[in-house]
Order: sequence, then C-alpha cells, then structure tokens
Amino acid sequence: MATLHYLPPVKPSAIALGTVYNHAVSLAVLAPLFGDTYNRAQAANSKEEFFKSKEAASAAAAWGSSIVGSAIQAYGVGALINATGTLSYKGAAYLGSLIFMASSAPSVVSQIFTERRPMDTVAVGALARIFETVGLSLVLTWWGTRTNPFD
Repeated sequence: MATLHYLPPVKPSAIALGTVYNHAVSLAVLAPLFGDTYNRAQAANSKEEFFKSKEAASAAAAWGSSIVGSAIQAYGVGALINATGTLSYKGAAYLGSLIFMASSAPSVVSQIFTERRPMDTVAVGALARIFETVGLSLVLTWWGTRTNPFD
C-alpha cells in the first residue's frame, strides 16, 4: 500500500524545469502569439495591474514572487504526479485538467457570467492557465519527478 508523506519528495531538476516552463509559457510563447489580447488579459487582473503601476523595485519584487510562485506550483504538480503514481502522458493530462478545473475554471466562469469580460480576453487567459496546468504536468511527466524511480 502506498503512503503519502507529509511533503512528498520531488526531483529538484523537475522543479527548476517547471519554473522555467511556466515563465516560458507566459512570457515567450503566449505574449507574441496573442499580442495585445494577451496583454489585455494580463492587465485585466488587479494584481498584475497593481504590480505594473509601481516603480522598478516593485517590478523586481513582482518578478521574484512570480519565480517563487512558479516553483511552488511546479513542486505541487510534481508532488501530485508522484502521490497519484502517474506514469503516462494520458494520466498527466487528466491530472493537469483536474488541477485546471480546481484552480482556474471558477475564475473563468466568473469572468464570463459575472464580470462579463470580452470572450477573447477570457479565452486567452484560460488558454494560458491550461498551458500552465496541463502543459506543466505533461512536461514534468516527460522529465520525471521521482527522486528514486525504483520506489
């Protein structure tokens, strides 16, 4: 019977790769592909709007906290992959989809029905979150997250 440790071990290189992946998705992939629509989606969120309005020191603090947040997200996804025993890409896609539904889908529904934001803005934001959840779980499964694969 498998046991769940308090803080499951995740390979440090997987956490580093996940951190880089999340930044690559948000900065290098989505911004050029979706251009102004992606920028409007990011500016629509109050946290990003707050961070963009500050001086360079605040921008550096925001970037640093984003790195930490990406690392925590990569660890969390890697720990879930390990805890669930996910070995296949299909399983990783399902796990990433569940993470998306639990973390981002409620805000997407709220943006559509309550806030009545433009659909292109909501769609691009949702696509970015899908890349950050489903994509991250697929990348981490490809890389490997177990510290000892024979356990």
